[in-house]
Amino acid sequence: MPYKKLVEKTLEFHKLNDYDLILESILSETRKFLNADAGTIYIKKDNFLKFHYFQNDTVLKDQSEGKKHRFSKLKLPINNESIAGYSANNLKTLNIDDVYFLDNNLPYKFNKNYDISTGYRTKSVITIPITGSNNNLLGVMQIINKLDPNYTNEKRVIPFSKEDEEVFVKYFSIQAGIAIESAMLTREIVLRMVRMAEMRDPKETGAHVKRVSYYSSIIYENWAKKKGFSKTEIKKNIDILKTAAILHDVGKVGIPDIILKKPGKLTQEEFDIIKMHTVFGGRLFENTSQPLDLAAKEIALNHHEKWDGTGYPGYFEDFSDITPDNICKKPKKGEEIPVFGRVVAIADVFDALVSKRVYKPAWSVEDSVKVINEGSGKHFDPLMVESFNESMKEIKAILEYFKE
Repeated sequence: MPYKKLVEKTLEFHKLNDYDLILESILSETRKFLNADAGTIYIKKDNFLKFHYFQNDTVLKDQSEGKKHRFSKLKLPINNESIAGYSANNLKTLNIDDVYFLDNNLPYKFNKNYDISTGYRTKSVITIPITGSNNNLLGVMQIINKLDPNYTNEKRVIPFSKEDEEVFVKYFSIQAGIAIESAMLTREIVLRMVRMAEMRDPKETGAHVKRVSYYSSIIYENWAKKKGFSKTEIKKNIDILKTAAILHDVGKVGIPDIILKKPGKLTQEEFDIIKMHTVFGGRLFENTSQPLDLAAKEIALNHHEKWDGTGYPGYFEDFSDITPDNICKKPKKGEEIPVFGRVVAIADVFDALVSKRVYKPAWSVEDSVKVINEGSGKHFDPLMVESFNESMKEIKAILEYFKE
């Protein structure tokens, strides 16, 4: 067992900010170390295990298809009736040679529905509870069908060994739990900032910012692939973007309630004051060198810029003197607008269109997509709009998953 490689990978987990990327990395690397064909991660939510992430090299030829399961609402009760539920309920690792031949005296059963619907044959399964620093349950990782490395022309499934069980229970899953717990803490701190903004602006809901975050990461990934970015660079940037995008409108805490909560149309003078939320947001992350803070500042300042140079606030440097007269003096346009600002601009406008507001009903997805496309080359980066269109299947899944 390459223990040095194992240590290197767990250190990489601790460098990540984004919860989903940590889970994806944990599942991928665990499968690689165990030479396993498939795997699932469940996350504890109340007294259930939510089906969060799934990978299967046989059924899903393109692993990116497995990402749709991040937005699945499937869940299992934490009890002794299923394999994953039993593992979670008892904080116990289960190493099963063949799930089709379980002892009838065991309290848990294997559900064959997935195998029946796909033609897959689940056989060997190791199920590992993931716990935090206080031995509290965070979720369950299930690794499926260990492959015999001596068979190259076909997939021959073999049982997981005692070494597999010992290494990943005693070392890997502990490190994974710490990384997940840290990411949960980062996300909770960020969402508390959003809840603070939500107290001021009812439109700024937790569901809205989560949708914008996920839309942005998916659009960016497609855009970056078109630009020829490496997988490593894309993953690194998505890790920062997904968390920073949540804070795109946090600067609204600096806008007076009489304007922020006004139900009717704003006057030009009031709208000029609203524009200042971009620089108030930028000021929150001033004088920092942390990548996450720098990204949050970039997004706050640039998510209302427009490709044709008619957006706001334009180039702005003096955070000591934030007034309507001191913004929009020098516009930004085209690629002068930072990438994260350009992608969040699309995500934010789209979500505002499909969401119900006090001053308007929710628009249909079709009508909202039409507005985004009409804004290509004017409001939005044309290549970003292309990436948005190509991401529509997953964007619709996000919209459904994070309903208000």
